[in-house]
Amino acid sequence: MCRNIKQLFNFEPGVTDEEIHAASLQFVRKISGFNKPSKANEEAFNLAVEQISAISKILMRSLETNAPPKDRLEEATKLKIRSAQRFARN
Repeated sequence: MCRNIKQLFNFEPGVTDEEIHAASLQFVRKISGFNKPSKANEEAFNLAVEQISAISKILMRSLETNAPPKDRLEEATKLKIRSAQRFARN
């Protein structure tokens, strides 16, 4: 799994369109192998990003949970601590 794609569901405040687009872009980059597509592939690449963004928005609106929403700042802090620990071992 691409480490740059973050969980987007069940956060307070909720996911933004920009976050969904960024995750969709990372996904398409990962599966296509292109960081920036050539002119010949640009249309297909951008279409894939837009379609994945659209279906992801539908998914985010459709999901349900009984768990309390996670706090974005708290989760970001946990990730920074975990990353610092991981790289401190190297």
